[in-house]
Amino acid sequence: MNNREVICLQMNTYVPYVLFTNVNFIKFNFVNTKKETSLETLLNWHKINYEKQLFGRYIHVSLILKLLENLPPEFEVIQRGFSVEKRPIHSVTIGTGKTKILLWSQMHGNESTTTKALFDLFKAFQNSSELSIFKDILSSCTLCIIPILNPDGAAAYTRVNANSIDLNRDAQHKSQPESVLLWEIYKEFAPNFCFNLHGQRTIFGFEDTGTPSILSFLAPSADAERSITLSRKRSMQVIAHIHKELSPYLSENIGLYDDGFNIHCTGDTFQANKTPTILFEAGHFPNDYDREITRQYVFMAIVAALENTMSTTSSIDEQLYLSIPVHQKCYCDILFKNSLDGDVGIQFVEKLTRNNIEFVPEFSSEETTSSMFGHRVIDASGVEIKKLLSEKLIGKPDIRHLTLDDGRTITL
Repeated sequence: MNNREVICLQMNTYVPYVLFTNVNFIKFNFVNTKKETSLETLLNWHKINYEKQLFGRYIHVSLILKLLENLPPEFEVIQRGFSVEKRPIHSVTIGTGKTKILLWSQMHGNESTTTKALFDLFKAFQNSSELSIFKDILSSCTLCIIPILNPDGAAAYTRVNANSIDLNRDAQHKSQPESVLLWEIYKEFAPNFCFNLHGQRTIFGFEDTGTPSILSFLAPSADAERSITLSRKRSMQVIAHIHKELSPYLSENIGLYDDGFNIHCTGDTFQANKTPTILFEAGHFPNDYDREITRQYVFMAIVAALENTMSTTSSIDEQLYLSIPVHQKCYCDILFKNSLDGDVGIQFVEKLTRNNIEFVPEFSSEETTSSMFGHRVIDASGVEIKKLLSEKLIGKPDIRHLTLDDGRTITL
């Protein structure tokens, strides 16, 4: 057997934490803290204390209601309103500091990794005496958090709400109850910063390095000219700080979204309203289709961002932000190379089935060329791969073994 005969892909498999070796751990230089907290310490804390009742990709309101009910009195939990289908939408307010930060997750219902990270943050604040940074955030900041803004989309595992509206394109029209609610909270809370928390597909990576995009960020534009306004500059500084802190782990896996202006997007609207706004995007860590490893990096990114907001000014040069590469759509989930049909890409389509997310293989919608990368690459030399895949794999999430014409068996 040669080394290409059997290649394994771990799907729906949770690899809880990566054992990092040969890494020089950096330290967060927390403002007004008496003792620095190392990144290693935060990672180890998260490994033990993350919210274990939330796991995988299908996170919806029914799963979080009990967790919200059980939060201690220092968490102000308010039912703010209802979705189109009358599911409750809650906010959680915590902290006593003067810097006010509004955070919302699952504006797109099928983007749940950041919601898990928020509940990990709740666990951190309930144990704030364990690490000084948690206590310092609570004394310096007041956080208003909307764990699931689009509960109907979360229940149906769709990007859009129950009226098939993308809430992140409804900032101007405010045609949906969820959009109205977010705007009302924004106006009432009058935040100094906004964190817009999302998840991205597995298609993003970097053409120059061939590495996947695990975390992505954006300081949204405030106008069509993409001017670096004061609020946008401050957003850039926050992201630059996150990049600086997480680079020892994700030095080639942190990217930016394109900053083209769209006033209908929530981040662009809030930025145009002179509120520094940061877009967070949770991406794909190799083999981590449950996004449990990505979850820890999102948690770290939020903590780093909160740390940076604790000061009214930042020494971080926004030029560091501008040096972060913009990612591209250059990845597929499986790439069959060198077949008689050329290079053929497979993209998993996420489908909700009986309260579980299935990863259904389909041909990649992106043009597959020799420059495309795959999260998994299989040498299909001498095989008419398209016909084989059409007959035996496409649309069939339960297939675990694929036998090629030459007798090779691939374990999926």
